[in-house]
Amino acid sequence: MFRVVDHRYDSRNKSAVNRQRFFRRFRAQIRRAVSDAITGRSITDIDAGEDISIPAKDLSEPQFGLGEGGVRENVYAGNDRFNAGDEVERPLAGQGEGRGGAGDGTGLEDDFVFHVSREEFLNLFFDDLALPDLVKKELARIPEHKLVRAGFSQTGVPANLNIVRSMRGALGRRTALAAPYRMRLQEAEQELAELVPVRGDDDDAVRALREEIAHLKTRIEAIPFIDSFDLRFNNRIRQPRPTTQAAMFCLMDVSGSMDEEKKEIAKRFFLLLYLFLRRNYENVDVVFIRHHTVASEVTEEEFFHSRESGGTVVSSALKLMHEIIRDRYSSGAWNLYGAQASDGDNWDNDSPVCRDLLIDAIVPLVQYFAYVEIAAGEPQNLWREYLRVAARSPRFAMQRIGDLTDIYPVFRELFRKKAAA
Repeated sequence: MFRVVDHRYDSRNKSAVNRQRFFRRFRAQIRRAVSDAITGRSITDIDAGEDISIPAKDLSEPQFGLGEGGVRENVYAGNDRFNAGDEVERPLAGQGEGRGGAGDGTGLEDDFVFHVSREEFLNLFFDDLALPDLVKKELARIPEHKLVRAGFSQTGVPANLNIVRSMRGALGRRTALAAPYRMRLQEAEQELAELVPVRGDDDDAVRALREEIAHLKTRIEAIPFIDSFDLRFNNRIRQPRPTTQAAMFCLMDVSGSMDEEKKEIAKRFFLLLYLFLRRNYENVDVVFIRHHTVASEVTEEEFFHSRESGGTVVSSALKLMHEIIRDRYSSGAWNLYGAQASDGDNWDNDSPVCRDLLIDAIVPLVQYFAYVEIAAGEPQNLWREYLRVAARSPRFAMQRIGDLTDIYPVFRELFRKKAAA
């Protein structure tokens, strides 16, 4: 029996074929390890690679081998240190038998640990996810162009004429073209100076040299000072400049009714959303809005880690979102998305206001709005009002999360890829 291992390496010096085969075989264990790793990370390092550990028992394979066989006698070292009933001191780290120790080989086997790259980590976590209906006008970004310098050109308008470069080229051209004539002129003038004292001015050879010298000077002077060939113009090209044309609004309830467990669920949901957007849609603005009785636009750090709390007025967040859209994203080229997380506990007289804001002001402006209610019991009054919004517009979707295990399935349902019509 022999085993063939493919050690052909790709550009990153890894065995790509074997690595892909390994991922296919242990996909379930790797996905579980990735899900466990995500809970202990902060947003700043959430998309880094990860060291995945797979129990050795899951890697074991049946193997055939030859037994010792025959009749054997074993001699073991005697014990001259301990008697029955003596207490044995605990060995220091790295000593003794078993895992990591120098035993007889019968200790426990270490788990298999390997590193998952950032791209592999995110591919496992965001497999088959996509923002719904992202293409509205011209995809998520509309290319703009800017003029950038790109060397020199022999053609152009007078305003782009580069005088220094043109004069440098003219000087080089004149030097190159006149070089043979100047060399011969110098030789002829030297011959004339040597011949005149010997033969006089009336000699035919002297007259021939003077005619040649005059001809050479004429040829040198005939070389134009600057020619159209010398002109150089500043060349500018139109370079595409990606412009962010999609914006995602993240609205989170941080009121007093949202206990720490609910806030943690909301944070993890938005963490997924943030990572999802950063990975798939690099040119997307993300706006973080948190609210209790009042709403405020905050930074990423404040959104996930601030401990401010109070009562609940959900409409304050929706009003702020509408104001930001009006002030910063009023252009019709923007694709707007919203996601809201709350426990649904809202003032009774405020929930109808939220419904009307969504129907009349927000949903007509966005491509998609997702609402997540974090509650294990009966739906709250905000949920009942939002059902009327969902019945009015296919751009509005809503799901409920009971505990941490529901986050990922709900997220996948809200942002899964739609089958082609």
